[in-house]
Order: sequence, then structure tokens, then C-alpha cells
Amino acid sequence: MRVAFMGTPDFALPTLKALIAEGHEIVGVYSQPPAPAGRGKKLKPSPVHAYAEAEGLRVFTPKSMRDAAAQAEFATLDADVAVVVAFGQILPQVVLDTPKFGCVNVHASLLPRWRGAAPIHRAIMAGDEKTGVCIMQMEAGLDTGPVLVSAETDIGAHDTTLDLHDRLAAMGARLIGEAVMGLKRGTAVAQPQAAEGVTYAHKIEKSEARIVWHKSAAEIDRHVRGLCPFPGAWTEMDGERFKILSGTVVEGRSGEPGVCLDDAMLIACGEGAYRIDRAQRAGKGPMAREDILRGFSLPLGTKVGQGD
Repeated sequence: MRVAFMGTPDFALPTLKALIAEGHEIVGVYSQPPAPAGRGKKLKPSPVHAYAEAEGLRVFTPKSMRDAAAQAEFATLDADVAVVVAFGQILPQVVLDTPKFGCVNVHASLLPRWRGAAPIHRAIMAGDEKTGVCIMQMEAGLDTGPVLVSAETDIGAHDTTLDLHDRLAAMGARLIGEAVMGLKRGTAVAQPQAAEGVTYAHKIEKSEARIVWHKSAAEIDRHVRGLCPFPGAWTEMDGERFKILSGTVVEGRSGEPGVCLDDAMLIACGEGAYRIDRAQRAGKGPMAREDILRGFSLPLGTKVGQGD
């Protein structure tokens, strides 16, 4: 198959690599334009852009696929299918209709649950027990298209967004060949999404990252895991911001929310308590609780998250 690939972050790379390994002809790779990064704010290509260039593939970085010139250029590729993985742009109907077999999307949820930008984060934060990957035939609506193939996986009690990100990226790579060849052979059967159970995974805002200690310990644990590694859940301790990387729900302990129940970072929540196991101080690397407490005191009765 002649494949146009459209993707931007690391999550998309396993699918691109799988398409290459399966012998498909990658006629062009589309990615978001290079963005300023680092202290020098130099333009840095996306992970997909950098990998594609290293592989000698043609790379396109239009600011918008709504631009007529970008659409005309896309049409010249004469692609059989476009494979889209976290590209970062809404594709207009004219683009969706250009390839012979249309455009297919690798989406990291069990549709119709968690349509939208942040399905992995939202699944963990909501306490879902399962998630998965769907390969869907794209249409104009936001992640509304019929599903060609799918697979599911359990969300473990300690899974973070990073854990699921890597697992689901690998699942998408395994599924894409089945979907693409099914289209070519005419054996693919697209199943419409259910009308019930639709939820939207809205983009994670930095304002959501602050830990609210009046919530239950279980909710706070999901909050921490869902925002790990980015943007990272945080709280203030003794006037200093700490990014919380992991912790443990402790049953049978209670107190005023946000108050330390011992001198080893056990903090009372709205229900139960949460012990911080690993955190990161501003300007420093991740540290285990024991290492933090060697140079930072948080005595019994200390109030954290003063603004909560």
C-alpha cells in the first residue's frame, strides 16, 4: 500500500515503524511544525519528523491542512491510505476523502469512551479498569468514525500514563497492519460506534495539576498516576512546590485534609490518607521519600497545599 503517515509525538513512532517493517511504501510523513525547545528556544523537530528524516522519508510540516496549497500537495502523493496517529490537527473532509481508502486513525481508548485529546490521562484519572486501542475509519466528527479493529488491556493499580502510553503505542503498531491490509483486500468490516457511553477526553490543562487534599486518597492516587510524567501533579510543602510522582493509599488513617499524620509524608485526605513515595523538588531530579527527608523536614501536624 502507498501510505501517507500523519503523526507527531513518540506515541506515533511504533506505528510508523510497523508500517515500514511490513513493507508498505511511505509516500510522505506529515508532522506538526518544529517548535521552540530548551533554554535557547531553538526549533526542534517532533519525534516523528526527526525519525522520518533519519529514514530518508519525505517530511511535510504544514501549519494547517485546511490550507489549499497543503491539500493540493497532499493529493500529489497519490496515497492509497493515510494513517493518522496523534497528528495534532483536525483534518477537513477534502483531506479525508483524498486517499483511495480514506484515512484511518490509531486512537488510545475503547471508543466511544474517551474521544478527544487526552484519553490515556482521563482513563486513569476516572478509575477505569480497562482501556485499549481502536483503529477507526476517520470522518469529520471528533473520533466518531466506525472501528476497523480494536484490542483492550487492563489498567493496573499502579499504572501511570507513561506505562499505558508505551503499552498502547505498541498495541496500535500491532493492529495497524491488520487494518490496512483489510482495507486493501476488501475484508475490513467497520463497526459503527455505540451511541451510548460517549465521553470526551478534554486536553489536560496545567491548572488541573494541583492536588486537592479534600478529595479521597484513591482519587488523589489516580490524579498522580494520570498526570505522570506530564504535566505532573503537585502540591506545596513548607512554601515549596513539589511534583508528586508516586505514592500509596493508606487505609484506616484519617485527619484534617492536607495535614501530615506523621513525619514521613503521610498526608490526610478527604477520605483515607496518602503517603508520598517519590517526588521532585523545583530544579532537582526525582527522589525517593527517604532521600527527600534527609534534607527536608515535614513534621507531624504540618499543613501542606495551603491554598487547597
